[in-house]
Amino acid sequence: MQQKSVTRVLIKNGTLIDGKSPNPVPNGSITVEGNRIVRVDPPGSAPEQGQYQEVIDASGRYIMPGLIDGHVHLSSHQAAPPGVRYPSSPEFAALWTARAAGQILRAGVTGISVPGGKWFVDATVREAVNGGLIEGPRIFCAGRALTPHGGIFDNSTATDPEGTDDSVGILCNTLDDYVRETRRQCKRGVDLIKVADSYWGDTQTVSLEELKAVVSEAHRRNVRVGIHARGSRSTRDAALAHVDWIYHADLATEEDLDVVARAGVPIMPVFTQCQIITEQNATMGFSAPMRAKVAGQLQKNYESIRRARVRGISILAGTDSGNAAAFAYGKYHGREAEILIREIGFSPMEAIKACTSQNARTIGLEGKVGVIAPGMLADIIVWNDNPIDDITVLQRPEGLSVVMKDGRIIDRNLEGFRRLETEPPRANVVAQG
Repeated sequence: MQQKSVTRVLIKNGTLIDGKSPNPVPNGSITVEGNRIVRVDPPGSAPEQGQYQEVIDASGRYIMPGLIDGHVHLSSHQAAPPGVRYPSSPEFAALWTARAAGQILRAGVTGISVPGGKWFVDATVREAVNGGLIEGPRIFCAGRALTPHGGIFDNSTATDPEGTDDSVGILCNTLDDYVRETRRQCKRGVDLIKVADSYWGDTQTVSLEELKAVVSEAHRRNVRVGIHARGSRSTRDAALAHVDWIYHADLATEEDLDVVARAGVPIMPVFTQCQIITEQNATMGFSAPMRAKVAGQLQKNYESIRRARVRGISILAGTDSGNAAAFAYGKYHGREAEILIREIGFSPMEAIKACTSQNARTIGLEGKVGVIAPGMLADIIVWNDNPIDDITVLQRPEGLSVVMKDGRIIDRNLEGFRRLETEPPRANVVAQG
């Protein structure tokens, strides 16, 4: 049988921000064969000889690993375009999610972690991307978030005591509930189990014993665990249970953070979602009292993450894009880097690493993506402007000249779906994990 030829791409010239080095360096050439980087040569070195299907001259441009957003919701929120009678259905959620995946990839985001969604839509779309049926980033996803009565995703009512089928969360109120649902989701092939404690952290709704049970079941099946934990004790217990990462940690005390540091558990603050909320108005469903509450919570989160950083706790990057109508896909994925610099004291290079090499763990590919080096998977983006000089470059996808995922150059002019002519519905619920 005739062997299929391997596509070879050469990226020459430009400035290289490789995701691991302390400073940018002049790029000689980067050779990609198939879906991997095979050579990275300094200026003056002759590139490997042979036929290249594509040669990209990056002169005057800036080459870096594809962005990785560690907190994106795909199926959890859908707009209702004209003619769609059942927007909150598995069928429409799958179509909406497939459309969103393409938008995210064309914004230079080559990997996303999805901490919760409706049904198993995200897992299905992940499989469709992996199978080549649709175009999208690498997707590392959870199913419905495990949440008890009083938890952030508790949408039970007197008439629906178990909540509705289209909820992003599934109620778990006993140890057996948590174990059973973890096993069910692992059987379906999720990459991540999402646990969801209370909205703002003023109460703890998930116990240490329940967290330990979830972690034990998931880790035995090589599935990771993340928790929405804004509260003090929930942050501490998450570390004691050895979850893989903690979302938020707004109210974590010095003592709580000591426990997190000893356990070696990273924190993903997800500042972007709260900042976006503070920029909205009542027409988008965010009242003035709500915005004031979120602004105050955001300041608490800044303080806790500054203390976490002093302790050497790894800080991951996520945005909560897709959580509600205000959190547009393809628009805010680079915002977290700017906030990490302005509020937490990161250097531009540290912020870029948080969105690339450090975030590789959030998609289960540590040591395989997030760095431009021989042997790494070829997820590469090229910017027209320098993100080290101006980190907001990462928020302007129109400034991208190349997006490569898995060694394939993405056609960024193909929309795939027509643009919606109507505005999405207003958001009534905010900051959902």
